[in-house]
Amino acid sequence: MILTGEKEYYKGVGAIKYEGKESNNPLAFKYYNPEQRVLGKPMREHFKFAAAYWHSFCGQGGDPFGPGTQQFPWDQSSDPMQRAYDKADAAFEFITKMGFDYFCFHDIDLVEEAASLSETEKRLHQIEEYITQKKKDSGVKVLWGTANCFSNPVYMNGAATNPDFQVVARAGAQIKMALDLTIALGGENYVFWGGREGYMSLLNTDMGRELDHLAQMLSMARDYGRKQGFKGTFFIEPKPMEPMKHQYDFDAATAIGFLKNYGLEKDFKLNIEVNHATLAQHSFEHELSVAANAGMLGSIDANRGDYQNGWDTDQFPVNLYEVTEAMLVFLQAGGLQGGGINFDAKIRRNSTDLEDIFHAHIGGADTFARALLTAENIITNSPYKALREERYASFDKGQGKSFEKGILSLEEIAEIAFKGEPPKRISGKQERFENIINQFL
Repeated sequence: MILTGEKEYYKGVGAIKYEGKESNNPLAFKYYNPEQRVLGKPMREHFKFAAAYWHSFCGQGGDPFGPGTQQFPWDQSSDPMQRAYDKADAAFEFITKMGFDYFCFHDIDLVEEAASLSETEKRLHQIEEYITQKKKDSGVKVLWGTANCFSNPVYMNGAATNPDFQVVARAGAQIKMALDLTIALGGENYVFWGGREGYMSLLNTDMGRELDHLAQMLSMARDYGRKQGFKGTFFIEPKPMEPMKHQYDFDAATAIGFLKNYGLEKDFKLNIEVNHATLAQHSFEHELSVAANAGMLGSIDANRGDYQNGWDTDQFPVNLYEVTEAMLVFLQAGGLQGGGINFDAKIRRNSTDLEDIFHAHIGGADTFARALLTAENIITNSPYKALREERYASFDKGQGKSFEKGILSLEEIAEIAFKGEPPKRISGKQERFENIINQFL
């Protein structure tokens, strides 16, 4: 059902429906058909699409060179709680018109931070009651919640990794409140993004101590959440830099190594963001593969970067080839573990009509849906899988299989090399693999 408050904010926009690729309706899905089954599962369940509260309802298009250009009608009241209620009305109207099942939030996305922690906590309790009713009326759920421990100037030197214990304690209090809120709203997961957990200069940084402190905070949050009955997954969201010169969750491999080093891998998985992958000089499918190989592919933040800019532009995904490669990894990994696909993306600064946010999410959903269908077709009806398996056929029997099983010693494989024929040149056939994707797009 479409859920609006006393006021309808997105006038002229009704429920977004699937109409197929022949439709010319800009406010309709061309490829995202929620109930269409792909490899035995409906698209709705594969994706679990979520709207990002911060970009869609809080961000106003501001940048370092000027204030926001998008003036939202739900931000007009002089009372911060009324602004929060109005924003919730707009958010649930949008989410239900899109037909999405989930949203994601930071604590202070839902209601503005107050001058003191105690006053902020009071505001969070008030908005919790309001959104709980909204969820009940609409059926919309929380994919994950998190704490914004990076915007407030008190976190300029980090949150859990801050050299001042009083700041670390404040971060702990904010994380506790955000966890309480996530649990109260039935959140299925909880995310940690270390926006300030890193360093600007190693000259004044004890990296080892800061990493220990970060692990201690994560352990405490996990223990508290479990004690409160939270059964969901905790996610780490890798990003190499920005705002810090170097962040401790640099990429998927770094985050996995960190979690395993501190014994956190049983409770934590990764939330992979496309633009963060490219900032780390990786591809999206690379980061998905690293996480999947470790059994830690938890969730996805869907967006893209600008290929000519070296910062986090958070644009909506439209690159079909890139997303198809990612969906090949996604499907062969068996999908996500606990999470979904959150559109952590924002409309451009010069997109100022309220309906623009619909066009953006429709395009993003259609890109993922079309890529998923293409990946399914490739896996099912092309030689793609057979060609990949053929490359490793020498490990499926005989001495190669013995090597994989750990039966051979270094001396034994050396003897095999000395006694055998010189290795043949075997083509990797990269161009043929690329052509298969182009053939099925």
